[in-house]
Amino acid sequence: MNRLRLRLPSLRPRSLSGLILLGFAAVALPLLLGTFSAAVEMRNLSATSERLVANGVAATQYTQALVRQVASIERTARLYQILRRPSLLQVFRENRALLATTLDGLEDLPGDPDRAEVIDRMRTSATAIEQGLGSASNTDINDALRQFTQLSRDAGQLSTLASRQTDRELSLLRDETESARRRILWQSALLVPVTLGLMLLFTTFLARPIRSIDAAISNIGNGRLGEPVSVQGPTDLRALGRQLEWLRVRLGEISEERNRFLRHMSHELKTPLANMREGTELLLEGAVGGLNGEQREVAGILRENSLHLQRLIENLLSYSEWQTRRGGLDVSEIRLQPLVTTAIETYQLPITAHRLRLNLQVDDVTFNADRAKLKLILDNLISNAVKFTPDGGTITLRGRLDDADLVIDVADTGPGIPHDERAKIFEAFYQGATAHGGLVRGTGIGLSVVQEFVQAHGGTIEIVDGEAAGAHFRVRLPASR
Repeated sequence: MNRLRLRLPSLRPRSLSGLILLGFAAVALPLLLGTFSAAVEMRNLSATSERLVANGVAATQYTQALVRQVASIERTARLYQILRRPSLLQVFRENRALLATTLDGLEDLPGDPDRAEVIDRMRTSATAIEQGLGSASNTDINDALRQFTQLSRDAGQLSTLASRQTDRELSLLRDETESARRRILWQSALLVPVTLGLMLLFTTFLARPIRSIDAAISNIGNGRLGEPVSVQGPTDLRALGRQLEWLRVRLGEISEERNRFLRHMSHELKTPLANMREGTELLLEGAVGGLNGEQREVAGILRENSLHLQRLIENLLSYSEWQTRRGGLDVSEIRLQPLVTTAIETYQLPITAHRLRLNLQVDDVTFNADRAKLKLILDNLISNAVKFTPDGGTITLRGRLDDADLVIDVADTGPGIPHDERAKIFEAFYQGATAHGGLVRGTGIGLSVVQEFVQAHGGTIEIVDGEAAGAHFRVRLPASR
């Protein structure tokens, strides 16, 4: 049985162009059927009206001819009564033959059944008149001539019947026209929802794979590479979906290779950096002998840049770890004031060297969060403020509870953030321009790490205008988890 089973070809289009053509055909088919039906209705009405006009004209011509012929044979018959010439009798017979031909033509026309009775009566009267004129008796001729009264009356009746028949057919034509108009209107009323339904069906069928492709491109463009691409529909769209899936996988592999490189390089840099910091600390502590002022200043610069390099490496490690394993939070109970104090102590040397003022307004509040990630958030925001605040400037740091949220503000008196850079400063590896036109030193991932960690807590970070002279970042995190 399986061998004998026939596989019918699928009517489903295999390509986008085939689907579009099928959609056009399906939408156009009801319209074509409606147009054809309307054309048939109009053709029938046209044929009926042509037939009515032809019959009406023919009936009018025949009845008019009957009236003239009746008058002609009557005139000939009365002249024959007076003159008794055989030629007049011959003319009468010829006119009577024409009258018979006219009656035959009128009888062949479709019309009122009463018409046949009148036509038969006129034939009988014409025959009686011809027989009476052929007689030699004056009495027969007079009786024959009296038949013309009925003959003329019957001719007039035929004209009346023809007019009535024309009126009835006109009334039927009007009724048929109105009926056709109603049928066309109903067909149009039915065609509209059918056409709209087919349009909606094919639009939905076509829009579904396009929406899938659009979502896949959006996910890839926004770095959401964990969602597989699956596109259903015509063959060419499915092929495009497979290409996007290949691109997603390839980008994921490239991202993993990049993160692996960052992790390896960061770990490789940490060992010599630790030795440099340890040697610098030993020099400052006088482990190898006392240092004069200039030597201590150089050692301090070395320590400051070592700390800066350490923060950059920690940012790289944090970014790499976050890209590799998103969503993991080690939540614990945290007091805000000690955490802020620890973060500021890391930058005490550059703050002192540049004579920066700190404006701390941190409430002693307790909340739940990931301590390490929140520490990096504060480190990067404070580092950004220290970097851009000019000598003698002020850095403001506020922390408070606002209903169920923890709100942290970090502001400075630096040049601020240009409006054309605000959409990019949270992108990884983006480095904006300083107020003096140079490039900002660093990896360009500090604010990207801040945004990633804030979003991991379910919070938001925004740039606030109007409350500080320079850049002003506001972090809002849920206080309890």
